[in-house]
Amino acid sequence: MFWPMLAIALGFLGIAVLGVLAIRVFLEVQRLGRQVAHTTERISQAAGDLETAAAGLARTGESLR
Repeated sequence: MFWPMLAIALGFLGIAVLGVLAIRVFLEVQRLGRQVAHTTERISQAAGDLETAAAGLARTGESLR
């Protein structure tokens, strides 16, 4: 009777450990998603700034002619 109960207890502990690891992975994936979204916003802002600067540079180049 001891061995079947030990096997059930170890099986339950194994499932509990997998559950904890799954929660940790889920939280890290959420954090990574937030970082990707923030980085995408920064890249979009930098692209807009670059476009504005390029337009100003083009206007300056045209006025030098």
